[in-house]
Amino acid sequence: MRRALDLARRGPAHGPNPRVGCVLLAPDGAVLGEGWHRGAGTPHAEVAALSDARGRGADVRGATAVVTLEPCDHTGRTGPCSVALLDAGVARVVHAVADPNPLAVGGAARLRAAGVDVTAGVEEDAARALLRPWLRAVGRGRPYVTLKTASTLDGRVAAADGTSRWITSPQARAHAHALRAEVDALVVGTGTALADDPALTARTPDGSLAVHQPLRVVVGTRDLPAGGRLAGPGGEVLHLRTRDPRAVLAALHEREVRHVLVEGGPTLAAAFLRAGVVDEVHAYVAPVLLGAGRPAVADLGVGTIADAVRLHPRAVLPLGPDVLVVADTEEES
Repeated sequence: MRRALDLARRGPAHGPNPRVGCVLLAPDGAVLGEGWHRGAGTPHAEVAALSDARGRGADVRGATAVVTLEPCDHTGRTGPCSVALLDAGVARVVHAVADPNPLAVGGAARLRAAGVDVTAGVEEDAARALLRPWLRAVGRGRPYVTLKTASTLDGRVAAADGTSRWITSPQARAHAHALRAEVDALVVGTGTALADDPALTARTPDGSLAVHQPLRVVVGTRDLPAGGRLAGPGGEVLHLRTRDPRAVLAALHEREVRHVLVEGGPTLAAAFLRAGVVDEVHAYVAPVLLGAGRPAVADLGVGTIADAVRLHPRAVLPLGPDVLVVADTEEES
């Protein structure tokens, strides 16, 4: 299963489908074939592994399929993996996580009904960590939301005169661009779009455009300028004329967006937090003090310390002189 998880990580983090890996084993434990899902419209991991086994001239009848996610039982862009495994004569299936997608669930049940030995829950925690955004998005019927902030040690995103470039280091900014290249959509407000003229692109360390460019979403009722950097190269630009975070996520869910990165200013950050739709926070913190200026998050309506929004840290990563704190808004069960 650990090998299957390594294979799954080769697939794209973005897109409507999950990252899945599969290893086919002979009864003596020899590897017959391996595969992973390379993105929407391509063969699923199980089918890719079966194809790899055929290419090796291996007989998979009586084999064990080790898969990071329960085989799907759905015909969409591709056929059901449960049927593919049955047709190939696989005798045992071991998977890490049950599929939460109501359209695809049922693979394990079909396999068991056909006499296949099915084992679930192997390396489940590791698989859930890998699939965190996708699992949450599919389970909740809305995109997984990462709120990104980049601030001074005293929580400022701009000085009193409005200047903000650059609070964080090149290392922190490179990390943030790598995160952009893994999400489906970037979200900012019209205030940020008008004041900062952002390109909202994902770039590599040498400054060139990354292969994957997320959807560029601007939220708010004000018109966007005809020119500007948003008119330049990058992902599609979508202007959603609403201030309601839930309406934003509903519109993006319709587009099969699974992971959203909210990069707007203090007002948008507060709106998403107050709506209760933020799943995790990525806080880039620089060892800089301003003492005044715009805060990272606007008023949350918190009047007493007992009502504070308390996060649950998952990781702390040094980035040059800065630190990235990754924290969940809900404690993991």
